[in-house]
Amino acid sequence: MNVLALLGFGERGWGASLLAAMGTTLLVTLTALLIGALFGALVASAKLSRQRSLRLLGEAYSLLFRGVPELLIIYLFFFGGATLVTAIGYWFGGEGYIDLPPFWVGALTVGLISGSYQAEVYRGAYLAIAPGEIEAGQAIGMSRSLLLRRIVIPLVWRFALPGLGNVWQMSLKDSALVSVIGLVELMRASQVAAGSTRQYFTFYIIAGIGYLLLTGLSSRLFHIAEARVRRTQRPLHSGA
Repeated sequence: MNVLALLGFGERGWGASLLAAMGTTLLVTLTALLIGALFGALVASAKLSRQRSLRLLGEAYSLLFRGVPELLIIYLFFFGGATLVTAIGYWFGGEGYIDLPPFWVGALTVGLISGSYQAEVYRGAYLAIAPGEIEAGQAIGMSRSLLLRRIVIPLVWRFALPGLGNVWQMSLKDSALVSVIGLVELMRASQVAAGSTRQYFTFYIIAGIGYLLLTGLSSRLFHIAEARVRRTQRPLHSGA
C-alpha cells in the first residue's frame, strides 16, 4: 500500500485513528498543564514562604518529580496506584484486580511532572516583579486579595508566559510516554499502525511529523499570546 492509502479514511486506512490519537495527545497535554498549574502555584508559594517547613516541602516536591525519570513515575502511579486501589477494594469486600483509567493516570502524572517545572517558572516570575509595584498597591490600601488579583497575578502571568510555553512543549513530548500504560495517543496509535502494516519507518515518520505540527502550532499560539500581553500591559518602568 502507498502512503496515501495508509493515511486514508477508508476501511484499510489509518487516517481517522491517527487524527483521533492527535486529539487525545492534545487533551492529555492540556489536562496535564492545568493540573500542573495548580500544583505549580502551590509549590511556588511554598518555596516563597517564610516558613522553613513549607520551603522544604516545596523543594522535596521539585526534587522528586524532576529527579525521578518520567517513565518510572508513570509506572509507579499506574501499577502502584492500581495495586493500592485493589487492596482498598478487598478491605471493603471487593474482588478482582481494579485497573485505573489510563487517561487520568497519564494526565495526572504528566501534570505532576509539569507542576515541578511550572513552580520554578512562577517563582521566577514573582521574583521578577519590581518591589515598588507591590508597595504602591499596599500604599493605596489594597487588601491582600485585591493586590493579588490586580497586581501580582497579571505581572506573574506576564513574566511566566514564555516559560510556560517551554513547559507546554515538554509536556506535549512527555505525553508520548503515556502509551506504555495503554492510552491510544499519537505514539501508541503509530505503534499499532506500524505493527499491523509492518510499515514501521513510514508510521514513525508520520508520528514525528504529527508532533512537529503540534509543537509548531503551539509555539505560534504562545508567541501570539506573548505579543498580546506585551501590547495590553503598561511598561513596568517609565522612561526618564
